[in-house]
Amino acid sequence: MFEPILTRNIHRPDSEKIATYLAHGGYEAARLALTRHTPAELIEMVKRSGLRGRGGAGFPAGVKWSFLPKDPAVPKIVAVNTDEGEPGTFKDRELVERDPHQVIEGVIIASYAVGAHRAYVYIRGEFFLGVKRWIKAIADAYERGFLGKDILGSGFDLDLSVHRGAGAYICGEETAMLESLEGKPGNPRLKPPYPAQAGLFGLPTLVHNVETLSCIPHIVLRGPEWFASIGTAESKGPKVFCVSGHVNRPGNYELPLGTPLDEIIYGYAGGIPNGRKLKAVIPGGASTPVLTADQVAVPMAFETLARAGSALGTGAIIVMDETTCMVEAARRLTRFFAHESCGRCVPCRIGSQRLYEVLDRIARGKGRPGDVERALELAQMVDGTTFCPMGGALSSPARSTIERFRGEYEDHIANGRYAVRV
Repeated sequence: MFEPILTRNIHRPDSEKIATYLAHGGYEAARLALTRHTPAELIEMVKRSGLRGRGGAGFPAGVKWSFLPKDPAVPKIVAVNTDEGEPGTFKDRELVERDPHQVIEGVIIASYAVGAHRAYVYIRGEFFLGVKRWIKAIADAYERGFLGKDILGSGFDLDLSVHRGAGAYICGEETAMLESLEGKPGNPRLKPPYPAQAGLFGLPTLVHNVETLSCIPHIVLRGPEWFASIGTAESKGPKVFCVSGHVNRPGNYELPLGTPLDEIIYGYAGGIPNGRKLKAVIPGGASTPVLTADQVAVPMAFETLARAGSALGTGAIIVMDETTCMVEAARRLTRFFAHESCGRCVPCRIGSQRLYEVLDRIARGKGRPGDVERALELAQMVDGTTFCPMGGALSSPARSTIERFRGEYEDHIANGRYAVRV
């Protein structure tokens, strides 16, 4: 049985309070980092751990840290991405609501390593409890001397504040989040320059999501080799998997990367309700391609899911049983992405709407000959041609369901039947 690491505190009474965190070894990693390690040593430590970003892209965290300029005269910023808007993803929300000090400790260590003295938390506006927990946790950290001037007598200063978003999914993209933090509409920026060179207010900025930062204190305390011993050759460490949909026990499950998908569904999440059969699974959040029931033995890791034709993404597993209409599932997800498009570029602004219209027509039993090909053409047109990764995300539900459940689409068109609403 895997012993929880990132979620070890979340079921303790008063888990969000600083007293609880301190009673179970909290802020010892920050003390160790600030008093016994140089910034360069910490960057190398995170590189050796093999930690990859948990926000979806999976970029090596230590490499990202090394991109920021080393000149101490250049002001630098750390930005915490808590804009968790991907359908099916709810891990960061739970980590913030139940153990915010773990994240703050990760922010302190990361800021010290890259030479940042100012950090910002950006949180999805609908997360009312999360906002309250952030505000209280930051205030308590200041009161105990973990934030502010001369932290733990180390000579290192860091200020941290929390800022609410306005509910836009696109602000989960790092540059759109930075634009929103600056008080502008949350539209993505053209890259390069990347945030590590010119981020918030034009300053070099390290952007990480909550789960990534939560890993940092454990790497410092237990060592990079310990962290690298968990998982697979290319996917290191623990991962919080969000399981939702047609399972008996939906929720967050912290497991080693590489845990087989079927073990998560049938073991930890209790299998499919009412004795029904599995039909399909989205393994990494709504923007990742769907897998069929005969693919669920795949290990949940970056490299293995890529070989299976999908992606780990945020690790959000959406389970669909045999009653699910795949046309309707694709229609609903495409409607979400079309609604959340920032509208900046034509392929996304127009292409998402046209794709949704085709899927909606098929789902309502009014599909026409050639609609399946038209949907594929629109998905292909959008993917890779947009200003940000949104194009790939919004094309995924339609393209992957057509590729793996094409007969269902053709049946809707041939027989003019409505999609099953589940």
